[in-house]
Amino acid sequence: MLEDVVTQVYRYVAEQPAIGALHVMAEDLVLPAADVRAAIEILMDYRLVREDNAADTRLVAVDPEIAAASLISPMEREIYVRREQIARIQARMDALRRDYARARPAASGLSLVEHVVGSAEVSGYLKVAADASREEIMVLRPGARDGVELESLLQLSPVLAARGVTIRLICEHRSRADFATRTKIKNLIDSGAKVCTISHVPRAAVVFDRSLAVLLTAVDAGPAASGVRSGHVVQFLTDMFGYLWDAATPVESFESGYSEVTDDLQLAIVNLMAKGFTDEVLARKLGMSVRTCRRHIGTVMRDLNAASRFQAGVRAASKNLIDRS
Repeated sequence: MLEDVVTQVYRYVAEQPAIGALHVMAEDLVLPAADVRAAIEILMDYRLVREDNAADTRLVAVDPEIAAASLISPMEREIYVRREQIARIQARMDALRRDYARARPAASGLSLVEHVVGSAEVSGYLKVAADASREEIMVLRPGARDGVELESLLQLSPVLAARGVTIRLICEHRSRADFATRTKIKNLIDSGAKVCTISHVPRAAVVFDRSLAVLLTAVDAGPAASGVRSGHVVQFLTDMFGYLWDAATPVESFESGYSEVTDDLQLAIVNLMAKGFTDEVLARKLGMSVRTCRRHIGTVMRDLNAASRFQAGVRAASKNLIDRS
């Protein structure tokens, strides 16, 4: 409603040589004086109306193109200054990065490991690593614990795909149950990423071009990341990712939910039941609600025709469903 009043008032002022008394304008427009006063304040803020001192401080309309220019010009100047600052910072950092690269090999064997702490720092570290990637990025994502930092990395998927960089993501089966997460997975797949799920992901990590491994964790100061360039460590994490990838189930359908991984889930439940975990602990390990977990336990016991957990364990063992290792 106020926008309509502002429009009416501006048109009225534009049609007059100059406006003196606001109450006259209010009467002519059949509007409350308070609304007219508020509209005039807005118009003056947007520089569409100004005081004409030569006409005894009466109000006159201003060309919208001129008003827009007077508002935008300071913003454009600020943007220009900011860009200049960004360019200077990048130039300085590029110079220091060369010094850093020359100095690190001489420092010690520990130079193969870099540590950053803080959400912004971790996100920035992952982005720099992604920008330098040319072939493949492998991501292990347990759940929401590292959501913000890994989310910022995964949002780069379309840009990376355009450069020919492949993203492979392994997350837990629980990701299939949450609609918002499934939507994000669908967007990733649409952008060219490959996604699989598994019952349990040990920890959050990213491997860039099989040359840099980043382990994600949390410390008292917030999210933290450790970048490792040691060939043996990177190879170990690459091999572990490959092992998990082969054991994981590809996400084939956006609507499938748990249907594609029922057998794998039930096998994981059988093995966790065999270790004596309670329903609550078992549900937490699988990243699902206790109610959902108990529903799967009920299905497992029906499939094994077991009346108790002990009987289910015996029958699962006889069918070689339990991982004895």
